[in-house]
Amino acid sequence: MTTSAHADESTHPKRVRRPWHRTTIALGVVLIVVAVIAIVGALTPWPSAMLIRSVFTQGGEATAAEMDAHVPDTALTEQLDVAYSDGGADTTMDVFAPASATAPLPTVVWIHGGAWISGEKENVDPYMRILAAEGYTTIAVNYTIGPEGVYPLAVHQLNDALAYIDEHAEELGVDPNQIVLAGDSAGGQLASQMATLITSPDYAAIMDIEPSLEASQVVATILNCGVYDLAALARLDGIAGWGLKSAMWAYSGTKTWAEDSTGATMSTIDWVTADFPTTYISGGNGDGLTWLQSIPMAQRLEELGVDVTTLFWPAPHEPALPHEYQFHLDMPDARTALQKTIEFLDAHTTR
Repeated sequence: MTTSAHADESTHPKRVRRPWHRTTIALGVVLIVVAVIAIVGALTPWPSAMLIRSVFTQGGEATAAEMDAHVPDTALTEQLDVAYSDGGADTTMDVFAPASATAPLPTVVWIHGGAWISGEKENVDPYMRILAAEGYTTIAVNYTIGPEGVYPLAVHQLNDALAYIDEHAEELGVDPNQIVLAGDSAGGQLASQMATLITSPDYAAIMDIEPSLEASQVVATILNCGVYDLAALARLDGIAGWGLKSAMWAYSGTKTWAEDSTGATMSTIDWVTADFPTTYISGGNGDGLTWLQSIPMAQRLEELGVDVTTLFWPAPHEPALPHEYQFHLDMPDARTALQKTIEFLDAHTTR
């Protein structure tokens, strides 16, 4: 007996596809992954730190590319990946100076940002080239970020970097008596910490670190969008609070960083003295850290009698200037900040 195709289809109907079934399975897998990340994230800062780092890395590379377009054609000498200690790439620095220089120059030592858990010296190299073209030796310094290294390792490394710069000043084109400590974001916190270490014996004793430089060698600091009050940072909530708290856990190696010596010693607003170097400090009006950190730090320094140059923008300023706005040189306000930075350097150094 011959069976027709029609009869076969009636006897054996086709299976009905259910797209919702695959979607449910996929959603279930996603929820399981999220749950695993949440569980692991409650035990270790690594998952959150790696997520934050990936976002910051993309942003850092894009910002560096934006700055590259503004680097002038001035001929420079470059010494890249100079090892200041034996920690591999973590303890290297890039050095820039005008090719026309015939003597050591005032030197800007810049500490990169990245929430203490991301970033590298290459992120600020274009800015260093721009400042070098103005007649300065500029140095971008690497340090071990968290969670690979925990606090205060970076402080010790930066102290080693300053020791190397001082000891090799001639070959680096550095005037060792005209050092400007500078940094952005987490690097601003670290720059303020190094300046405090150098100018406050009491703070150096608490940190149990012998400063590599004398206070007389540091003529100024440049602090962009930094963090100086960890107690205020700990009170943040929302996505920004989660990110910064996760970063601090990774950098400090402990969830209790706000309650122990880590938060206390990183809070340079509580340790600065009247001997702190003359300072340029800036932040964007669209950056919450400006109102929570930079303005209070500027006010504290002014209370102590420190010579402070500020560049803050009115709250309603448009466009609202984001965190690290100084590096977004396609923006006119960022170019204004650059010019103010150069004027500050010119006013507090001699060539």
